[in-house]
Amino acid sequence: MLTVLFGLSGAVVYGFADFLGGLASRRIRPVTVTAVAAAIGIAPLLLGLAVLGGSASWAGTLWGAVAGLSGGVGVLLLYAALAIGPMSVLSPLTAVFAAVVPVVVAVARGTVLSPLAVAAVVVAVVAVVLVAAVRDTSGARLTVRGVVAAAVAGCGFGGIVLAYDMTPPGAGIHPLVVARVLQTVLLGAAALVVTVRAGRGARSGGAADPAASADVAGSAVPPGRWWPPRLLLTVAACGVFDALANVCIQAGLHASDDPGALPVVSVLNALYPIGTVVLAGVVLHERLTAPQWVGIALAFTASVGLALA
Repeated sequence: MLTVLFGLSGAVVYGFADFLGGLASRRIRPVTVTAVAAAIGIAPLLLGLAVLGGSASWAGTLWGAVAGLSGGVGVLLLYAALAIGPMSVLSPLTAVFAAVVPVVVAVARGTVLSPLAVAAVVVAVVAVVLVAAVRDTSGARLTVRGVVAAAVAGCGFGGIVLAYDMTPPGAGIHPLVVARVLQTVLLGAAALVVTVRAGRGARSGGAADPAASADVAGSAVPPGRWWPPRLLLTVAACGVFDALANVCIQAGLHASDDPGALPVVSVLNALYPIGTVVLAGVVLHERLTAPQWVGIALAFTASVGLALA
């Protein structure tokens, strides 16, 4: 039961972080938002490490580094995919791979799921597709390159859960700190590269890099200007929520010795679009589509099934 509660909590909190990150990305480059949010997220993790404790070990450090690398690569590939393909297809595809990959690994290790758990996993995957589906008016065409990038990005996000599952139970939040530091370095480097490329393209008047163009579009804060306080608070809250979501994932994976915790947490974590669309409805008054409402209902059904399995 604790595994399900932590898994759902992590999904909802991560959905909030995703919403705040998307809100901030309307004014500044998305890769810059994620880099700064990742850096800010180090602070609450260090505070949690000081309060809750946790022993540093080579195993914990290694798997924390794997989680950070997987997450950083996943984010960058997702941006690359969305820059060249339709979000309505590639975003759900990423979420599905993020959910399914850890389940496949768990089954390959010998984890046996009950018929109820299998049914709940299938329902949850369908819910992910329905909730994550969004209207796409960009006219972008689906390409093999975009599909591969989205699929590998989903594998990267699934890799985070797999890496946290491999951390020693006594490591506490220490692996999360390692992961967040490495992710900050990767995303910070990517943000710097995008900024430099955009600056060169603007000075030369030539064609800009596609990924950089996708980031620049819609940006309302000129480079070099101080961010408004509200924007900075939004990015800071995004970083804090994202860090808290990772704590929930880690706690869910180690809440019991049941090997079934891995597939349960991975599937529930992939339901994070629910938090995003719900908060968008409350704050921005965006109307949920009929498929999204069905997806939310199916997610609730799947969660009950996983709790009872």
